[in-house]
Parts: sequence; C-alpha cells; structure tokens
Amino acid sequence: MQVTIAFNVFGVGLVQRMPRCRRGYIHVVNNDFTSWQMYAIGGSGNPTINSQGNRYSAPGDPSAKEVTKRVDTDEKDWTDWNWRTDGDIMVNGAYFVPSGAGVMTQYVKASSVEPKSATLVEQLTSNAGVFGETREETGSYSYPGYTGTTNAGSGGRGGSSGNDGDFFGMIFGSGAPPLPPSRLIASIFLSFLIILFLHSTTHQGVLPLLLL
Repeated sequence: MQVTIAFNVFGVGLVQRMPRCRRGYIHVVNNDFTSWQMYAIGGSGNPTINSQGNRYSAPGDPSAKEVTKRVDTDEKDWTDWNWRTDGDIMVNGAYFVPSGAGVMTQYVKASSVEPKSATLVEQLTSNAGVFGETREETGSYSYPGYTGTTNAGSGGRGGSSGNDGDFFGMIFGSGAPPLPPSRLIASIFLSFLIILFLHSTTHQGVLPLLLL
C-alpha cells in the first residue's frame, strides 16, 4: 500500500494519528501540523514513512513534543524501520525521531510528489479546510530562519466564510464566483431540451407534436 498525505492542516482538537500507519509506504509532504496532544505521526508493523517539507508545531505540554510514535513496539524492534525527516521545520521544541538506514533508495515507494520548501507551507495549505474554504484569522509569528503567519484564531482549521449559500465557493474555493444570470438561464434551457429529447425517444411522436 502506498499513501500520500499532502497539503493538509492538522490542528486544534486533534490528538494523534495524523496519520497512524501500519505497514505500507507513506509520503507525508507539505502539511502544516499546528497542534496535537499525544503525537502527530505514529506507526506499527514496520511502515516506511517519508516526511518532507512539513511544519510541525509542538504543543505546550513538554511530554508531547515528539512528532513520532512507534506504537506498542520496543526500540530494539523499530530501529530498522525506515522513518525519516527531510526539510521539515520544527517549531516550539518539536522533534522527529528518525530510524532505519536513511538511504534514499529505501524511500522510492514512499515518494510520490516533489516536495516544496517547508517555508511555503502557509501558501500551500491556504485552501485547506472544509470544502476548500481558505484559512482565516491569521496572526504573525517568527522563528529562526523564517517569519510568516499562522492560523491562530482557528487553530489551523479552515474557517467558515459565513455564506452558507455559496455552493460554488464550497466546491471550488471561496473565491469562485457564481454563474452569471445569462449563463444560468442558458443552462436551464439546455437542460430542458435534453429532457425533452430523452422523453421523445421513449414516446414516439411526442416531439413532432410539441414542435407544431
């Protein structure tokens, strides 16, 4: 099994399993982990985990700073598992415990897309959230080597725009405009013609009578 987890925001209310892997090859790339309570990435059964270009912001709890967790496995058993961090940003004391050979060839099956720099995570996850709504209520922050913004108000979760009727925005992003009236009327008329045609194919003679 090969799985890619990309361009997500994991935030307030999440405890663990972002993801929790059992066997397989997992590519965790360009995600923003803004909060967790126990750990962010866990696994058992010797999965291969390739973490690239993510931002991990540890919680305040000093006992929950570690990003990784080998579930129900002794250290002597997981030291050969291939888990690596490559180009990730660690914030607020977060740390990733790697294991395995660390050779790139070991991660071929756990590499699906070319990772972008972790400093671009804010932009890469700007549309993450429920139905693609944009991240809102951002605040500024900085740490060595980078200055940017974080979703302080909503804990990294996609906020609601307050426009529950904007279905196009929900599907295509909050910036997508609705159809103009002329196109809407044309779409309705075209739909009517299609229905009429389909009806005529099952009721011979109906279409000519309607057109008289």
